[in-house]
Amino acid sequence: MTLLDPESVVRMPGPWEHREISANGARFHIVEAGEGPLVVLLHGFPTFWWSWRHQLTSLPEAGYRVVAMDLRGYGGSDHTPHGYDPTTLSHDVAGVIRSLGEPAATVVGQGWGGLVAWSMAVLDPDVVTGIAPVSMPHPRRLRRAMVRDSIQRRQALYAIGFQWPFLPERSLMARDCERVETLLRSWSGTPEWPDAETALVYRSAFSLWPTAHCAVEYHRWAVRSLLRTDGIRYARRMETPIEVPVLHVHGERDPSVLLRTAEGSGEWARDGYDFHVIDGVGHFPHEEAPDRFDAVLHKWLEGLHAR
Repeated sequence: MTLLDPESVVRMPGPWEHREISANGARFHIVEAGEGPLVVLLHGFPTFWWSWRHQLTSLPEAGYRVVAMDLRGYGGSDHTPHGYDPTTLSHDVAGVIRSLGEPAATVVGQGWGGLVAWSMAVLDPDVVTGIAPVSMPHPRRLRRAMVRDSIQRRQALYAIGFQWPFLPERSLMARDCERVETLLRSWSGTPEWPDAETALVYRSAFSLWPTAHCAVEYHRWAVRSLLRTDGIRYARRMETPIEVPVLHVHGERDPSVLLRTAEGSGEWARDGYDFHVIDGVGHFPHEEAPDRFDAVLHKWLEGLHAR
């Protein structure tokens, strides 16, 4: 396979504008479209801002200012040697919101981006008007499942394998990032997604070094934090009740994060919690079924801004 130029892929043209924003000691690549209340979109592993291409069109049409950003270590954002813990990532997004000249935003995040959204509601609540985690339980709920649920633990074995030095990065980069496509297909709940063109885009973007190393660092922190002081401290902080509205979206067929793991996350929400399961999709509902995902998100956003 011949990959696309990763620099060109990261700056894919479309009905949006590419910008660079400095925040929290790093530089972040963002893609912006529309005017109105700010909605910030955060991707997960192993994707980048482009995973929100459908919402970058639909949300501006609905009257929102939309910003999709590359998280630290991905795409066009800085690939720093450290900073892949939820606290730093939360402060990254909070800093971007402030740098955009907005007092607060609604934060929508999928996968790791969903973990950041949950974290922001506790660690940076002043810049959050509401959160919409996608394919990601509340961090306390996820931690509990990883300890008690053997099937969920088995589904996360890939992250255990990421604890080795050097080898995970080589595995992800081998054969033109073939494993990236393998992960996308294995976590999808629909055989049609991703198609060959979509898989090529993600493989090409991931080939931009050191994205593979930075993406693995997220998972290294997650596993090691189960026993480390900083991870225990973070888990205790996340016991704090969430005082903003929450839309929690999960794919019925998600094989990576089980539906039963996601259930019960409303235990920590104190200002409205809407749990919505999208039938027939897996870990990437915003891409596998963008129209159905957008219908859920738009309805919730309308209610949020009518309060």
